[in-house]
Amino acid sequence: MTRVQTRRSQAGPASFETDLVREVDIVRDWVSALMARLGWRERDPTYRAMLACLHALRDCLPRDAAMHLALALPPVLRGLYLGGWRISGRPAASRTRQGFLERIHEGVHRDPGIDPEALALGVLALLAERLPPAELENARAATPSALHPFWPS
Repeated sequence: MTRVQTRRSQAGPASFETDLVREVDIVRDWVSALMARLGWRERDPTYRAMLACLHALRDCLPRDAAMHLALALPPVLRGLYLGGWRISGRPAASRTRQGFLERIHEGVHRDPGIDPEALALGVLALLAERLPPAELENARAATPSALHPFWPS
């Protein structure tokens, strides 16, 4: 085995596994923080609800702002946020308060136990807590004015 091959084998799979586990742990931490914020007890519904809200937010933002927000998210969460996005297919209704809440409600399969407004407040508060200040201000500024009340003051 050459010196280059040895270095690759030492840094390869172990580094990949370590990095992947660390990134998944970051997503778990976000989900746990949202669970605590909402007073929920189950991780899977919280995870799905968080994604529904992030997708609704993504869909109401202009393309460039949605991409800037994506870049501020942890890598695994960024991939989930961008998953299934049709850049040109943004419905205008998602830019209204009712349309935004409806998009969240659809994302949680109209689960009657989930209040889309409380979820939006929780997820946007989590973003406000975890995003770098400049990215947070860019996301707030790009959010349609009808949705500004969902961001914490």
